[in-house]
Amino acid sequence: MEYGNLIHEIILEQVRRKLSRDYKEISVNKPGEKKSEYKGHYPDMILGNHGMVLAILEVETVESISEISADNWKTLSELGVKLILMIPKETKVKVTDLLWANAMMGKVSIGTYEIAVTMP
Repeated sequence: MEYGNLIHEIILEQVRRKLSRDYKEISVNKPGEKKSEYKGHYPDMILGNHGMVLAILEVETVESISEISADNWKTLSELGVKLILMIPKETKVKVTDLLWANAMMGKVSIGTYEIAVTMP
């Protein structure tokens, strides 16, 4: 498995666990999988309660953040529910610039992650 895909899956699972307290219905689309759709799109995660979709979530890696992904975010942000982006902490400035450039800053929530290994 490619490093970027491995990071993507690890973050997706950690976020699913954390959000399971707030959302009772969580559907996950792993990379290359299209099993759960929302209005014809397949975000990484669909979050809901009581049969209502409340938010969709996309996990990005350093390699996946680009103008192309910003176009995808724009499409997802216009579906009528909150879009949450989980991004690497070191890319927050770049992502914020992309969101402002594409007039999405008010429509998207940003969460960050970092992986740290400390040795004695």
